[in-house]
Amino acid sequence: MAGVLTGFGIIGAVILVGYVIGRSGLLGDSAQFVLSRIVFFVLSPALLFTVLAKADVHELFSRLLVVSALSAVAAILLFFALARLVWRRRVADATVGAAASGYVNANNIGLPVAVYVLGNPAFSAPVILFQLLVLAPIILTTLDIATSGAASVRRILLQPVRNPLIIASALGVIVAVTGVTIPAPVMEPFTLVGGAAVPIVLMSFGMSLHGQRVFEPGSARIDVVVATALKLVVMPLVAWVLGALVFGLTGLSLFAVVTLAALPTAQNVFNYAQRYDAGTTLARDTVLITTVGSIPVLVVVSLLLNH
Repeated sequence: MAGVLTGFGIIGAVILVGYVIGRSGLLGDSAQFVLSRIVFFVLSPALLFTVLAKADVHELFSRLLVVSALSAVAAILLFFALARLVWRRRVADATVGAAASGYVNANNIGLPVAVYVLGNPAFSAPVILFQLLVLAPIILTTLDIATSGAASVRRILLQPVRNPLIIASALGVIVAVTGVTIPAPVMEPFTLVGGAAVPIVLMSFGMSLHGQRVFEPGSARIDVVVATALKLVVMPLVAWVLGALVFGLTGLSLFAVVTLAALPTAQNVFNYAQRYDAGTTLARDTVLITTVGSIPVLVVVSLLLNH
C-alpha cells in the first residue's frame, strides 16, 4: 500500500507543479495549447508505440480489455437512457453526457497511474485502443447525425489515419504481434521522447485546473451529478462485478481493471462537445469534478484491492 500511496503522491506533486505554473503565468497564455499539441502529436504516440511494441499480445487482448469495454458501455447506455427517456434531453446533449459517463482519461491520467500505481504502462493500452478505435467513432458519428442530420463518412473513415495516437498504437501492436525485433539504437529515441510524456501531461493537466469553475449559470446540474456518479462509482463497481464474479480476475489484474474504470472523464469529451456545440458545460464540469473526485476513489480502490 505504501508504494501505491507514493505513486499517487508523485502524480499529485507533478500536477501541483503544473497548477502553480498555470497560476503564475510563467509560460505565457499559449503554454497549455503548445504543451497539449506536443503531447498529442509527439510524446504520447512515442510512449504508446514503445509500450505496445514490447507488450505481451495475450495481455493486450485479454479479459481486461473485455471487462473495461463492458463496464464503459454499461455506464454510457445507462446515462443515455436516463437523458432521453426521463429528462428528454436532445440526442446530442445525451450523447455528450453518455460519453462523459464512460469515456475515461486513459492517456493523460491513465498512463501515469499505470506507471506509478500499477507498475506497468501496458495496462492502459487496451483501454486506449478500445476508446480510439470503437468508442470515439461511435460518439462522433452520433454527434454528426444529431447536429447536422447526416454523418460525415469521409471524416469518420479518415479519423484513424489522421490520429497520431491510433497510428502509433497500431504500429506498436503490429510489432508485438509479428514479433519483429527493433534494434536498440532505433528504439531508444522513441523511448527517450516517450519518457517525457508522463510528466508533461501531468503538468499540462495541472495548468488546466487553474481558473476553472463548476455549476455556473445554465449548467445542467443533474446531468453533471449523474454522469459523475456513473463514472466514479457505478463504472468501477460494474468492472469489479464483471472482473471478479464473471471473468474470474484476481490480484493485480482485478486491481488494474477496477482502477482503470475509476479514472476520470477524458478531456476528449469536452473537445467533442465544443466541436458540435452540444453539452459543453456538462462535459467541462464532469471532466473537472471527476478528475478531482477520482483521487479519493482510486485510493479506496487501492485499499480494497491492492494486496
